[in-house]
Amino acid sequence: MNSTANSNTPKIFSLSKQPHPLLNLQQAFSNLQTHCSSLLQQTQHRFKDAFDSTFSHFHPPSFPPKGPVFARIADSGKTQIDFSKKSGVAMSAEAIEERLAGVPVYALSNSEEEFVLVSGVSTKKSLGLLCFKKEDAEALLEQMKSMDPGMRKGGSKVVAVSLNKVFQLKVDGVAFRLIPEPAQIKNALTERERAGFSDDGFPGVPVFQSRSLILRSQNKSYRPVFFRKEDLEQSLQRASRDQNQLNPAFRQGDIQVAVFEEIIKGMKDSSNSKWDDVVFIPPGFDVSTDPTQQQPTT
Repeated sequence: MNSTANSNTPKIFSLSKQPHPLLNLQQAFSNLQTHCSSLLQQTQHRFKDAFDSTFSHFHPPSFPPKGPVFARIADSGKTQIDFSKKSGVAMSAEAIEERLAGVPVYALSNSEEEFVLVSGVSTKKSLGLLCFKKEDAEALLEQMKSMDPGMRKGGSKVVAVSLNKVFQLKVDGVAFRLIPEPAQIKNALTERERAGFSDDGFPGVPVFQSRSLILRSQNKSYRPVFFRKEDLEQSLQRASRDQNQLNPAFRQGDIQVAVFEEIIKGMKDSSNSKWDDVVFIPPGFDVSTDPTQQQPTT
């Protein structure tokens, strides 16, 4: 992967020395700070087909089933999560991409619709940073503009891309890193602490699920997995209210935390199909009992 021609000698910047506005973002990818110095590049890899810079056309996720989807609170004493059933068949790439469709992440591009990358000096590999929170991507863009005057003139901007498009991207010499919301890292560590685990950090993008919340469609059950704990809590509140049941979120241990990257790895693994019933819910959405009223949360 060759960078865009530039007569100026590239400058090396250290992410660990950036000022306060990026502190929360830096904490979210501390591994990147530890192992990489950053070299700003703009590559000639086009991604016009992958990225949609106008987020106004974003719609709620299309669940795998074609029929109506209803959120339900599982019967007391029963859980929707059953790891004992294993089909031994890996999910196809197309099936995994379908589960990721509609989940937005935010990246940086220039006016030519080229990736803006950070390149690790020690690893010699370029990194494409994809933020789950738009504001984090905007803060990163402003910081990069302050480091590289050329970016201020080049029409660099934040663009949204569906996560299933990221899944399809395979660029030699480029690794794509997902940057979770710092608030959700904090939520994940809090839930882990409640479960009796003490962690200094979180090894990826945290996702949240409930033992009690299930989606039913055409006599099939699906497990909703959320990128924001608040969206899960809202879904539990609505479903329990509509069914006149106690909100399961009040029960100790009902909310679990998983690592998104490990779920995707599990979906690809033919020896373990425990994730093949997962449906990913985009940040800002909950699953209402009435699918016609499924709206993004504020």
